[in-house]
Amino acid sequence: MTDSRPGRIWALTARQAAIRGGRVSAADVCAAAVAAVEVTGAWLSTAGGAEAGHLMQVTDDVSEQLAELQLTLGEGPCPDASVSGGPVLASDLTGMEAVVRWPVFAPAACKAGAAAIFVFPLRVGAIRAGVMGLYRERPGPLNARQLGDALICADTATLLLLDAQDQTAGRPPAGADPGGQPPDLTPHRAEIAQATGMLTEQLGVGITEAFIRLRAYAYAHDRRLADVARDIVRRHLRLHPDPRPSTDGRA
Repeated sequence: MTDSRPGRIWALTARQAAIRGGRVSAADVCAAAVAAVEVTGAWLSTAGGAEAGHLMQVTDDVSEQLAELQLTLGEGPCPDASVSGGPVLASDLTGMEAVVRWPVFAPAACKAGAAAIFVFPLRVGAIRAGVMGLYRERPGPLNARQLGDALICADTATLLLLDAQDQTAGRPPAGADPGGQPPDLTPHRAEIAQATGMLTEQLGVGITEAFIRLRAYAYAHDRRLADVARDIVRRHLRLHPDPRPSTDGRA
């Protein structure tokens, strides 16, 4: 089986699970993809529709920053892949095409340490489970073999993620949540959700508007979304409602 391309990808994924000491999960595909596709790092986000989802797995700090940047800015290959349902391949983030398409994200991604990004939607038919992102620290396209391996990694992650969701009523694998998320990213996700909930009370707005305000604050102050969320949860930071317009004609 391992002589076939899917078999080789599965063997790499199973090896990562063995190193982690848990059952094979979607999270293990990230590390396998780095080796198979010959990229610098990878991340996995669950998502629904056009919205960026919960960051589930990263292989390094740059991957985490790239995923967070797109969540904060609302632009980049991940949102585009979620909307289109197809891969988004940006082989040179300094090129004119990338800069025109993502005028804020492209230079920010380069500053974070990425020169090329390749994003693949995790989907089966109409079911969209999320995205898998890969990055390189040097520009350059994927060759045919690497692209094929990346597509198989995405398919493998999709099936494992959907299978894990079907088993959420059971006990999660040791050392991970039902989706294979390592424990260190669980508070990362929880703090963003908790901060968004707190903002609905502080600002008197709905959950969607609260998340937009959270992202806007992080962007305006050039801070990571997770850091802003942590300050809000710990009550080191409080956002205030927009001033209401005067009703007597005065500013």
